[in-house]
Amino acid sequence: MTNALVKREVIRLAMIGMVDGNGHPYSWSAIFNGYNERAMQNCPYPGIPEYLAKEPKENLRIKGAKVTHIWTDSPEDARLVAEASLIPHIASYPEQVIGQVDAVIIATDIGGEHVERCRPFVEAGLPVFVDKPLVDNESDLAIFAQWAREGRAILSSSSMRYSKEYMPYRLSTANLGQLRYVTVAMAKSWERYGIHALEGIYPIVGPGFLTVRNTGTEDRNIVHLKHRCGADIVISVTADMYGAFGPVLLCGTSGHAYVSFQDTFYSFKAQLQAFIDYLRTGERPFPFAETAELMKLVIAGIRSREQQGAEIAVKDIAPSLAGLE
Repeated sequence: MTNALVKREVIRLAMIGMVDGNGHPYSWSAIFNGYNERAMQNCPYPGIPEYLAKEPKENLRIKGAKVTHIWTDSPEDARLVAEASLIPHIASYPEQVIGQVDAVIIATDIGGEHVERCRPFVEAGLPVFVDKPLVDNESDLAIFAQWAREGRAILSSSSMRYSKEYMPYRLSTANLGQLRYVTVAMAKSWERYGIHALEGIYPIVGPGFLTVRNTGTEDRNIVHLKHRCGADIVISVTADMYGAFGPVLLCGTSGHAYVSFQDTFYSFKAQLQAFIDYLRTGERPFPFAETAELMKLVIAGIRSREQQGAEIAVKDIAPSLAGLE
């Protein structure tokens, strides 16, 4: 416990930011605080009260941490989230929480905004959890990498890293032989949701992505990645393909497996618990180098699409970060 980043018995968290299409301030805050059932029915994302209601109250909350402060880009959103997720303090501006909390959660998923959203808290020495994707461009990745080198406490992930449905194949794919083909499908945009597909399979195939080729469009991304293990990985991210949120097909030299992502709540809770464990122990749940490689894949997918499907070598994305631990 001597390496703990936070030593308070109950860790005080600030939930910062809210953008269109992302209801994490509602759900993530409820996972720490519990929620007001009546007020949560007004959540503009109906899936959130639906999956929260499925959880037994005694299993809902992460113990030892509470969201005590919230700030959102729209003041009205902050009022609604605070009422639904039992948050006692609404900040007038983000930096107001400095000195009042022990750590900050940046609950937005537009990578190009994250450096500036995080900067005041990083510079104040507060640990920060950043929603996926951490970045969507090289210059911002370089800034986060420098902060990581300086020992700043920054963690970012997709909840799909923690999917219980994928867990058996994170432990072993030996029964499938050597992987040769992996495919994942996802809705919405490559910039904001491609990372769900990428990070969902990353603990299965591991580091070692070589090239990225996106032959699609902004609305229909078809991304072919090559991996040093010999597998071809194809990810489809299509704007309106809501019927496909993370189905995975793994094909190897000896067998195949199909996995369907189902339990959103479990993944969110495990993801947030990993951040709290990091604050308690000072031990990262996975190296920052994994996040850096994943961000290079996101960036390469954008660059390839912009270059009409050119094959992009991962080593050519932010080459100064080679060897980052």
